[in-house]
Amino acid sequence: MTLLFPAIDLKDGQCVRLKLGDMDQATVFNDDPGAQAKAFEDQGFEWLHVVDLNGAFAGESRNGDAVDAILKATTNPVQLGGGIRTLHHIEAWLSKGITRVILGTVAVRDPDLVKEACRRFPGKIAVGIDAKGGYVAVEGWAETSELTAVDLAKRFEDAGVSAIIYTDIDRDGVLKGLNIPSTLELAHAVSIPVIASGGLASIEDVKRLLQPDCAILEGAISGRALYDGRLDPKEAMDLIRAARGANAAF
Repeated sequence: MTLLFPAIDLKDGQCVRLKLGDMDQATVFNDDPGAQAKAFEDQGFEWLHVVDLNGAFAGESRNGDAVDAILKATTNPVQLGGGIRTLHHIEAWLSKGITRVILGTVAVRDPDLVKEACRRFPGKIAVGIDAKGGYVAVEGWAETSELTAVDLAKRFEDAGVSAIIYTDIDRDGVLKGLNIPSTLELAHAVSIPVIASGGLASIEDVKRLLQPDCAILEGAISGRALYDGRLDPKEAMDLIRAARGANAAF
């Protein structure tokens, strides 16, 4: 693992964290998304992971002003997901400065659109795979499909997807620790880089991700643990940079 992505989840223009993907269990951590983005950059993070939660449920972007504020406030690359389901919306966000667009529900509903997006915007398309009990959830996690995470990932093996963000919904926002076995199973099933998400709770999770068996992962996403102080940004980034330096020495 080489990257740690701090998460900004947007609901009604505010930075929130959900518990188990439930919009009714949202905790507001900051009402200024731009300031939160700048704070993460100042703490040494190199990327941002942003999700439009309202958009994920509505099927179209709903926190555009907040995303614009984030893009103005930070020089870090931003990956964005939530309600992006057409080529027009993908192109619009990329033209505004989003580095990578995350496609979730549409990856299940219309895989050909994902493949076309990869052709049109090489290196700019990620697939978000959110699983509950091993099966892929869609529509802002409101529905569960009959597809497994591995089945869905394999659909895009040769499409040019830049990354898969794999979230274990049963762990998201409850600080239970990442589902390393399932994440590694997915990473070994496809050649697409995988980013772990859901449940990162403390520096112990970061240390686990820096073990040799997790070297296959591109990174991990942290949300609630950063907001409530359970994970110290400096300690985490120091560990990651030290691991990078050690790897570069070989």
